[in-house]
Amino acid sequence: MNRFPTTRLLEIQARVEALTESKIAPMAQRVDRECIWPAHSMQALADEGLLGLNVAENLGGLGQGLLGLSVVTETIGRVCPSSALCFGMHSVATAVIAAKATRYQEDQYLRPIARGEHITTLALAEQGSGAHFWLPETSLAANDGHYRVNGAKQFVTNGGHADSYVISTLASEETSELGDFSCLVVDRDTAGMTWLEAWQGFGMRGNSSRGVRFDDACVPRGNLLGQEGDQVWYVFEVVAPYFLMAMAGTYLGIAQSAVDLASNHLRSRGYSHSGETLAGVEALQTCFAEMWVTAEKCRGLVREAATRGDLGQPDALPFLLACKADAADTAVKLANDAMTLCGGQAYRENSRVAQILRDARAGHVMSPTTNILKSWTGRALLGLPLL
Repeated sequence: MNRFPTTRLLEIQARVEALTESKIAPMAQRVDRECIWPAHSMQALADEGLLGLNVAENLGGLGQGLLGLSVVTETIGRVCPSSALCFGMHSVATAVIAAKATRYQEDQYLRPIARGEHITTLALAEQGSGAHFWLPETSLAANDGHYRVNGAKQFVTNGGHADSYVISTLASEETSELGDFSCLVVDRDTAGMTWLEAWQGFGMRGNSSRGVRFDDACVPRGNLLGQEGDQVWYVFEVVAPYFLMAMAGTYLGIAQSAVDLASNHLRSRGYSHSGETLAGVEALQTCFAEMWVTAEKCRGLVREAATRGDLGQPDALPFLLACKADAADTAVKLANDAMTLCGGQAYRENSRVAQILRDARAGHVMSPTTNILKSWTGRALLGLPLL
């Protein structure tokens, strides 16, 4: 298996690195400080043709899979984690739409996404079911050529800014069982759709993670993705792999930024009485080496998971489940290590290290949480059903 980016993906990565430094990095501090949704980042990615990262080439996209998604979100996440999260959730929703897209859905959503004209996002979480995103309470009722949607979603990344939202609902059939749900696309201008309070988070402060309420929202039947009750296929074949990879890449980017910040500090900070930099202190050399090894081990797991997932290997599931959990653990650990190595300068209010420590903590609480993922990984390895 080739666990390293292809020549094509390396070219995409270089484009992302360039626009990240020129367009995304200059606004990153303000995004965090003022809780600004990174419209500039999404526009820069659109202008570069990257919104269609996971759209098939025959529809105008870049035709990338899980590996491509992890590489791009990591690259963005090193500079602006909120931007990486916003792009990542757009990419996950794109993959869900693309999985069983009809001709109408290709023309209405995927081609505009590939042209950089449409942003979509995922809306699964609900207050009543918490981290159990596979148990929606939002209802779906068939009504002539439409569906009526009632319920509420929480923590919708890109909330109020995306052009469409991929939501989960209870399947409409009366015979549906607990856990049976449907996925459909709701357009931003749908009547009966009301956005709740603006996002003010501890970390990931620019992702506009808002709640939305649906009151008899009328959605065309053509916006249904796949068949009603397609939950098992979508969750394990599309939603989980792409979501986990987008998040793993984002938090790996945070972890790498912690390594980079520690490196810069150790190289530049010196003692006035001796002229020696902190890089010359043996104990700090050891600590930094451990940080680097931890980040590289995490990257190896993420690349392995993405490669196995793209190849459709039957043993890919535990790798995919573990990579997001490990990336969250790694991001928090290395952000803490960077805080220690960088000392008082890092402990200042709203320092760059303080920001990535706040952003890293989101990795543990975003569903599926780290604890759930570790449990699922163990169950998968032991041949037990996940749910």
